Amino acid sequence: MTAARSPLRVLLLAVVAVGLVLIGGGAAVALGIGRADPAPAADSVAAGFARDMSRHHLQGVEMANLVPERSTDPEVRRLAFDIAETQQNQVGRMQGWLALWGLPPTGGDTMAWMASDGGHGGHDPSAAHGGLMPGMATESELTRLRSLSGTEFDVEFLRLMIRHHQGGFEMARYAAEHAAVPAVAGLAGTIAETQTAEVTTMERMLAARGSTPLPAP
Repeated sequence: MTAARSPLRVLLLAVVAVGLVLIGGGAAVALGIGRADPAPAADSVAAGFARDMSRHHLQGVEMANLVPERSTDPEVRRLAFDIAETQQNQVGRMQGWLALWGLPPTGGDTMAWMASDGGHGGHDPSAAHGGLMPGMATESELTRLRSLSGTEFDVEFLRLMIRHHQGGFEMARYAAEHAAVPAVAGLAGTIAETQTAEVTTMERMLAARGSTPLPAP
């Protein structure tokens, strides 16, 4: 009997499929990678960031995709749509890079590509609980989120997404400063800036709904 696939795995498989469609004529140009550029090593900052941020983003997309069926708040629905569209597009780019480089979309030690510079904002990359990167929701938190609706859902969604964005910030900033592939460094910088702005917006939204953020990761 085949085991059921998790929503996160289904999302990953879908995005990898999109990335693979890009492989072919003009794919390198479309993904911002020079045709003659050497492929980075599997343990490089560029490859590690592409793998780990893809996984981190996909959980954000998974949470955002819960919103249409569980929230009637127009502001929360617009935010979730923007997050899902932006992050899925970025995952497609990162998975496309990995495919062009001939590297697997998953694998390797989580965040090991940051270990040479003291880890993730003071976090030990090897200490991720159950393989979860900083800011990621646990399965029990996701199960609870799926059980909520209305304002209760909106508040919990915002709390989890704020922490999720905060957790990805150090990875993005590190890659922006250390990735040897310009396209990767550029995307990482964009992610850091965008998610910082979104955190400010979500903190305002959460306060307007009478709640406060979870402790930062």
